[in-house]
Amino acid sequence: MSYFVYHFADRMSSKKLCSLLDGPVRKPESELIQRHKNIAAALQMIYEEVLFKMLNHVYNKTKCENLVLAGGCGLNSVANGKILKNTSFEHFWTQPDPGDGGTSIGVASYIYHTILGHKRNFVLKDAFLGPNFSTEDIKKFLDKNNIQYSEFKDEKELIKTTAKLIYDNKVIGWFQDRMEWGPRALGSRSILANSCNPKAKELLNSKVKHREKFRPFAPVVCEDDALKYFDCDNPISKPTNFMLMVYPIRKEWHNKIPSVTHVDGSGRLQTIRREQNSLYFDTIKEFGKLSGMPILINTSFNIRGEPIVCTPSDAYKCMMGTGIDYLVMDKFLIKREDNQKDMWDSEKYAKD
Repeated sequence: MSYFVYHFADRMSSKKLCSLLDGPVRKPESELIQRHKNIAAALQMIYEEVLFKMLNHVYNKTKCENLVLAGGCGLNSVANGKILKNTSFEHFWTQPDPGDGGTSIGVASYIYHTILGHKRNFVLKDAFLGPNFSTEDIKKFLDKNNIQYSEFKDEKELIKTTAKLIYDNKVIGWFQDRMEWGPRALGSRSILANSCNPKAKELLNSKVKHREKFRPFAPVVCEDDALKYFDCDNPISKPTNFMLMVYPIRKEWHNKIPSVTHVDGSGRLQTIRREQNSLYFDTIKEFGKLSGMPILINTSFNIRGEPIVCTPSDAYKCMMGTGIDYLVMDKFLIKREDNQKDMWDSEKYAKD
């Protein structure tokens, strides 16, 4: 523990660790140099080596074909995508928030089943467990704040309009139904954009997310299309539903979806089935009809350093303070240009 001080200080690394790694901890927003890249690559390499060795040891001891991973390491999506190819397990699963946040579900489950003795009858099929807002609540918010909007006549119009806007390289704030559980936006509180647009990554990083230009974005694809575009496990591992697996993108598609292709040719994949989120699923399919590529950019609906939006007010303020062009919130379409444009005015203007 002499290399770490997080248990009694507001930082993780001790001076001893910095000395071992030949320099201080990188400050946020400072330049990335080769030393930083070497440390990150080495840590990932050693983590994977140790992880796979441990997992194979567990398999040899138990001969159990099913692996469940818990703890913050379950968020290491690069390693997750290699588990089945580097171990003898047949199936791999981790929950949407395997880190510290997931302990709340674990505690509740332990009390309910182990202490109170209730039978286990719940299966986690998706991550949409958070707050929801009714159409009436959202309309009330929009009208109360004199926000200009149009209303879709039905879901078909919503899907077609949204897909066409994305195809036309508009950035969409997507706010639908229950919020996701965990750190990933999975199609309820998402920013959606055109994966085929080579300038989309730079646009999102500079005008929406306000983060470094190198940071990649995640592709979302309907599960029945995933194997065509990604060299992923077959059958597809369930954690892809939670954006917790990185897989190689097949080479023939690298130039077709440049904004979600990492420098090493991989992508942190999210898959979706229609029974999990039909509106999201159908919008991706509709975009595929227009573009020939049924893959969207999906990134969390927030700016860097802020939590993912939860309420209608959060979503509106985020749109008005960024380069998001439209907000599709329930059955309503809000165009940024039709409303007050100053971020600070909008925060004062929009009240829950």
